[in-house]
Amino acid sequence: MSIPTAEQYDFTPTQDWFSHNIPHWKSLFPHIRTESYHVKSNGARILEIGSWEGRSAVFLANELCKARAPTPAPAALSSTSVSLTPSHVHSEVVCIDHFDMFKSEAGKERYKRINHNLSLTNKNFRIIPEFSVTGLMRLLNEAVVAEDQDPVVEQGFDWTYIDGSHRSDDTLLDGELAWRLTRKGGLMIFDDYLWNVEPETSIEHPKRGIDGFLALHRGEYERLSGKEGLGGDKDEGKEYQVVLRKTVDMRIGYLLPSNYDTVSNSSKSNRSDILTSSAFGYGMNIGVACDSAYAMPTSVLLSTLIEHTPGRKISIYLLDCGLSELDKIRIQRSIPTSSSNTTLNFLSLPSDSLTTRLGSPVWAKVDLVKVAPVERILYLDGDILVRGDVWSLWDIDLEGNPIGAALDVGNPMGHAGYTTTPECCSGKYFNAGVLLMDLTKHRAEFDELVAQCHAKKDSKYADQDALNAHFAGKWKELNLQWNAQGLGTYANYEAPGRHWIDRQSMSNPSIVHFTGPVHPSLVEVLNPYVQPYTSKPWGYAGSPGHPYAKEWVAAVGKTSWLEFFEGDWKDLCEEAKKRVAEEALEKFQVELGV
Repeated sequence: MSIPTAEQYDFTPTQDWFSHNIPHWKSLFPHIRTESYHVKSNGARILEIGSWEGRSAVFLANELCKARAPTPAPAALSSTSVSLTPSHVHSEVVCIDHFDMFKSEAGKERYKRINHNLSLTNKNFRIIPEFSVTGLMRLLNEAVVAEDQDPVVEQGFDWTYIDGSHRSDDTLLDGELAWRLTRKGGLMIFDDYLWNVEPETSIEHPKRGIDGFLALHRGEYERLSGKEGLGGDKDEGKEYQVVLRKTVDMRIGYLLPSNYDTVSNSSKSNRSDILTSSAFGYGMNIGVACDSAYAMPTSVLLSTLIEHTPGRKISIYLLDCGLSELDKIRIQRSIPTSSSNTTLNFLSLPSDSLTTRLGSPVWAKVDLVKVAPVERILYLDGDILVRGDVWSLWDIDLEGNPIGAALDVGNPMGHAGYTTTPECCSGKYFNAGVLLMDLTKHRAEFDELVAQCHAKKDSKYADQDALNAHFAGKWKELNLQWNAQGLGTYANYEAPGRHWIDRQSMSNPSIVHFTGPVHPSLVEVLNPYVQPYTSKPWGYAGSPGHPYAKEWVAAVGKTSWLEFFEGDWKDLCEEAKKRVAEEALEKFQVELGV
């Protein structure tokens, strides 16, 4: 098909409010970073609110869309959505404009012209002759339905242009609804930010609506307008068009009653589960606690948790047991920027905390019971690497128990200082590194739990022994997929109680728990009964033989701690290694009486 000439298009010459934007817009094309357009090289999907006769839509179709197969001529004048777009299409222009609801001759004429003009492009297009809110809701409803089709029909837009109503409240609403349809990496453009027809402070001017949108979604976009090399005005806040690149995933935010059963019972359980929980506003509460010594590994924990649990609303409650301001900044910066559904809340220790009274942060998980402002929480130790979506863990029914935990692989029947009895808990002893907790039940017996903590303060595994004693016979056993311990070392050995250990469940775990000391003593390193020895992957000795130690080290590189880990931390590890050797020599000499 030959390229149409300017004379073939039917535009009103005196109504060209767009062409001066062409150089600026062309400079923006390379900044589209959506997976569909930038990675898969599909043509763009374009959404335009306020199209008039289609001048900007024609330009975008010719520049960014791919040609379509021959189609019939456009439909006659209709108040319903007109589409020359085949199903499952990757590239199209969608225009929303009310065309005076066809109640004026001018509106009818504009509708006729836009159909004519877009037909000449030989690109897929769709015209929705409605007010923007109903038109956008039509697209959002279609996106909800498409999510549950198999294969999934790709939704969202790579380029969204808002040039509809000039009222600030209308502009804010258009932006909010269109944002939900804009793909991660896609561009959204607000027009008329510096419109001079009405005062900027008036509701009849779009600026207040655009400013409200920018404030509401701060952290979810990169502001491209006002930057050097992108055309247009050079000062942010003084640009006539505000250009944003979205940095977070699409979120439709609701389900349709007509397809709810399909969604909730879909065989595509993981995707449908994410869609359902997101729409209903369900999320998970994560509890962690650390001081400066564990700030770096805790950052790895949180980074991998969010990376492997996409699309979920996650509220993190971090109990501060002695963090510096720099620690907090580094932890915050380690949260993936793409996760707009994640909030990080720093909590202070209560005035009567066990951590303070008993002199160790190991008791912080109990203090968290008192201060976390929620009723259910998933507690995770800082020496954990998350490798899979933990939503299934969060969703486990505790069956009336106050706590869910996995067996302690090293001591499934307890240890020399703590023995279990078949009468109270089938003789099993759990690990306290991963705990799914009903805090309401915990708080009902909190004084008794605190008493157990004081009684076990000098026990070998203090907090873990106290929790096992308090919840004996009242805990839900979790699969070791959720707390894989001793991998590459003692998990492979036979010992009393190890017949309970399902090693197959730890073959590809969702949560890896690095047990053992950060800096092992010489006795621990040389212990012939546990080889390879057990230690943390970030300590001076590493975690030799552990199948996921290198994965942990790689995960540090995705946090804000990499420079510290490769610099100052390595120096500290060398000092720790020398100290361990010196302490061992000193003990050796004492034994010899030297």
